[in-house]
This record gives sequence, structure tokens and C-alpha cells, in this order.
Amino acid sequence: MERQQSQVLTTVHDQDIRFIRLWFSDVLGTLKSVAIAPGELEQAFTEGIGFDGSAIEGLTRVTESDMIARPDPTTFQAMRSADDPGLTGRMFCDIVTPDGLPASADPRNVLKRALAKAADQGFSFYTHPEVEFYLFEARAEGEPLVPTDRGGYFDHLARGKTHDFRRAAITRLEDLGIAVEYSHHEAGPGQNEIDLRYADALTCADNLMTFRNVIKEVALERGLHASFMPKPMAKEPGSGMHTHLSLFEGDRNAFYEPGAQFDLSTTARCFIAGLLKHAAEITAVTNQYVNSYKRLWGGAEAPAYVCWGHNNRSALIRVPMHKPDKGESARVEHRGLDSACNPYLAFALMLAAGLKGIEEGYDLPEPMDDDVWELTDGERHAMGIDPLPTSLSSAVKLMESSELVADTLGEHVFGYVLANKRQEWEEFRAQVTPFELERCLQVM
Repeated sequence: MERQQSQVLTTVHDQDIRFIRLWFSDVLGTLKSVAIAPGELEQAFTEGIGFDGSAIEGLTRVTESDMIARPDPTTFQAMRSADDPGLTGRMFCDIVTPDGLPASADPRNVLKRALAKAADQGFSFYTHPEVEFYLFEARAEGEPLVPTDRGGYFDHLARGKTHDFRRAAITRLEDLGIAVEYSHHEAGPGQNEIDLRYADALTCADNLMTFRNVIKEVALERGLHASFMPKPMAKEPGSGMHTHLSLFEGDRNAFYEPGAQFDLSTTARCFIAGLLKHAAEITAVTNQYVNSYKRLWGGAEAPAYVCWGHNNRSALIRVPMHKPDKGESARVEHRGLDSACNPYLAFALMLAAGLKGIEEGYDLPEPMDDDVWELTDGERHAMGIDPLPTSLSSAVKLMESSELVADTLGEHVFGYVLANKRQEWEEFRAQVTPFELERCLQVM
């Protein structure tokens, strides 16, 4: 660690970096930032940066407000913005108490704990997210949303404000050391998808926090607004974050077994069974907003039912095709997450659910070949296919009795998420919506 800190100090000096942004996340996944001058960096490494933790969503109580942000030198990257010709450095931080102990409410620490548990069992955990988002014309508050284009899935749009948006965003990401695999226009008007390359789960979660910031900055530079809202328009597809998952034992993909059904190992089958068994109780984290359930139950390939299948895009868990000569590409795809989740908490819970399946030897049900959306409720019931929660309220009720979620998040984060989501639901329930006014005002 000292060698890495020394390398960062040298880089900051050699590249004449004038500011260093220290980043971390609150419990809901909102990016927080404090900037320091280069002369303060060495002290930040040794002592950290003190701040009022009670002012951050869910981090600590007022009576325990002093917290310390300790920069992780392995996350250092130099970055450049369009309106600043100079370089700025950025690092993610671990949040610790004044005694130097990891803060139980730090989402990054929650994921680190889950990864340590996997490591104790000989596994390392890798993820690969496909991130969807919308681009809208900039608007004043109260004005209707106007997508930047009327394109559809894989459309090539040679003109307009956004024809080079993805290229500019990807260039910015790659300058930050974040590798991108694919990008394309998605099914909705103004909707885009950018897929990040596989990385260990902690690096990937850091990358996602950076990704959302970069996308919004590049949009603002073009006079646009980027949104990761799960369902911004009622009649258009929602924005998901289908996430590919795999476990490795050293250099060997633990999900791969040549000759087995779909070349899936027993470890992979138990992992999938764990994801399915605990899917409903982790949904309040993987889909944490009232609006998330408009996406899950809004059709357009959103996975509202708990089942799995081989190359079945209507299933919650999909086993993608992989190249027969590339066993390391064996993986499973969780299609339930949306782009607004806190990646640290979501990855921690998916890993915990999968590991539970391995530890307990869960049996995997038969794969689903049918389009689950086309089945009747009776047919799904007969097949043992349960629905995901239909609202944030029902998701919270399932989460509050989950031992797995409580153990993985820890007492403080578990309690805060439940309280925050209950409050969001109560505020939502109190609203009189345009739908109610249009439907009822004139006739009642």
C-alpha cells in the first residue's frame, strides 16, 4: 500500500495535477466528493479526511458523526473535463471511524465483507454490467420530457445532437482506465446502452459510480440531460442493468464444466438456485425506488417472474451462450437490476445469495423455455414460478424478514434501507397523481 501511495504522489507531481477528488457513496448509491490540493494528499493517505458522517444519507447518527474518508490509492486515475484543460485526480475512499475501524455503514465496506467471505471459500467474484440510460433535451422544471431522438434498438443515427455522444463518453471512460465492451442505441427513443468489461466486483462497482458521473457530465457538456431513472416514460422501455456474474477459483472458472447441461458446473447450478431462492427478498436493494417497479412490471423484456433459462430473455436469470473453446466465459446473467441501484449493495447481495445456494446445496429447478410473460397466472403457478414483488412496499416487507439481507448488509445499513424505503413508499402513497385527476376529477 505504501508503494502505491508513493506512485500516486509521484504521478500527481509529474503530471502537474492541481486537484484530487476523493469519492465515496452514501447508502443509496449517491456519489459524494471532497476535493483536496496536492499538498494535502500525503496527509490524506496517512490520516484520512475527517467529515460529518451524520450529514450523509444513512452513514451514521448525529451522536457518532465524526467519520474519516481514507483514499484507496489503487483507484487513482487522472481525468480531464471539457471545460478544464488541466488534469484532476480522483480516488475512491474507504470510510472508517476515528478509531480506524471500517465503518459498518460504508457501502464499499459491505461489498468488501461479502468478497472476503467468498475468498474464504476459495472464490473471487466478477461482474459485467450492461447499463441502460436515457438522453433527454435539457428542460425547465415542469416541462415534458423530450427524448433526444426517435431511434430504436441498434439504430445508427448519423445526425443530431447525440450521434457522437457514446463515442465521447467512452473516450472519457477509457481515459479513466474503464474498459468498454459494447455500446449501442437501445429500444426506447433517446435510450442508450454501454456495456462495461468484466472486472472484479469491487472494481466494477467503483467503475459504475464513475460511469454514471461521466455520462451525466458528457450530457451536460452537450446541453442534454442523462437519466438512469428506471422508467422515465410510461409507454417506453425501462432502463435495466443486466449484470453477468461468475466465480473463479484462481484462474479457473468455477461455473464451467464441459459436457454438463449447458456446460454449467454444480457450483454454477447451486449459485443460480441461490439467486432464485433469495431473489424476492433482495429486490428492495436491486430495485430500490418506487419507480423501479414500473419497469419490472412494465413489460418490454423486464423480468417480473422468478425463473431461469438458457438464452431466455424473459427469465430473471439467463445462461448466455458462450464459446465452446472458452470455458472462462461461462457466466450467468441477472436481468433484474436497474441502473439506479447502489452497485456495492446489489453486488454484495447477489454474491451472498449465490454463495448461500452453494453452501446449502440448493436444488436448481428445471429451466424455462417458454416466454414467461405469455403464460397465464395459472400456468405459472402450476410450474412453480413466483412473481417478484410488485411494488416497493411489498419488496420492503419481504426484505425485513430476510436473514440473508440482514447478515450481508449489517445491522446499520439494513435498518437504514428499510426506514428510508418505508418513508419513500409513504410519501408516494400520499400523492394525488395526474392519472387520478384525469380519470376522476370531472366525473366524481
